[in-house]
Amino acid sequence: MTTRSAALLILLLWGWAPAWAGNAWSRVSYPLAGPPQVIGSYAAGCITGAVALPLVGDGYQVMRPSRNRYYGHPLLVRLVERLGRQTAAHGGRLLIGDLGQPRGGPMPNGHRSHQSGLDVDIWFLQPPRDRLFSRSEVEQVEMVSMVRAGDGELNDARWSPRYRDALKQAALAPEVERIFVNPIIKQALCARETDRSWLYKLRPWWGHDAHFHVRLACPPDSDQCTSQKPIPLNDGCDTNLASWVQDIVQSILSPRPHRKAEPPSADKLPAACGFVLESTTAQR
Repeated sequence: MTTRSAALLILLLWGWAPAWAGNAWSRVSYPLAGPPQVIGSYAAGCITGAVALPLVGDGYQVMRPSRNRYYGHPLLVRLVERLGRQTAAHGGRLLIGDLGQPRGGPMPNGHRSHQSGLDVDIWFLQPPRDRLFSRSEVEQVEMVSMVRAGDGELNDARWSPRYRDALKQAALAPEVERIFVNPIIKQALCARETDRSWLYKLRPWWGHDAHFHVRLACPPDSDQCTSQKPIPLNDGCDTNLASWVQDIVQSILSPRPHRKAEPPSADKLPAACGFVLESTTAQR
């Protein structure tokens, strides 16, 4: 056990009450001071030492900043900034969706993951590098779907090689563990790419037709971070992917009643997250 881990355990033994029942995580406005450390998993976790992604940077702009979900592990923030610079070099600007809350934890809406400071959503839509949205526009501009779901096909009238390039740059980053993307988009890339070696990180998942979801591996500084099962190293352009696409088409042709998902619960968070939430020490 590391010194940081031991310190968190001691604080818990001193009687930190689990006042994180319900969801108080979205009401915390600043990160917890200290070295960065991810605690728990992507869908049941928290983070100390998170940093804020600047709302505007070279080649990117944060969307929906009123949600206060632009915090993450320093590795994640540096990745977004690097991808922004790469995009700016080719004349574009990335639109950045949610990272995480100041101390991670469950959000009241929108995600079941994004709890540990290692996830970020990146919109496919890219304005020119010199185009900045206004304060009202960043709250109102809508994401645009890149697929014709009923046909099981990519919408080539909306798709751009720039979107493919952004996906590839993210997939080639060594700290990126996987990227969630709509199965129709992955299937189109499988058919069009001559070098499919980078496609193995693209994991098919429902939705993700207007943005892609980048997830980092557990960082070396976080011995309490829970990793996911390793992904297969093959390109994934197989019958399983085709079945994903067929399921999407079928869901459009024969829609079923959709039950609204319950917000993620704080009940399954690691015990150490109680201290993370309750501490009044601000990150400077």
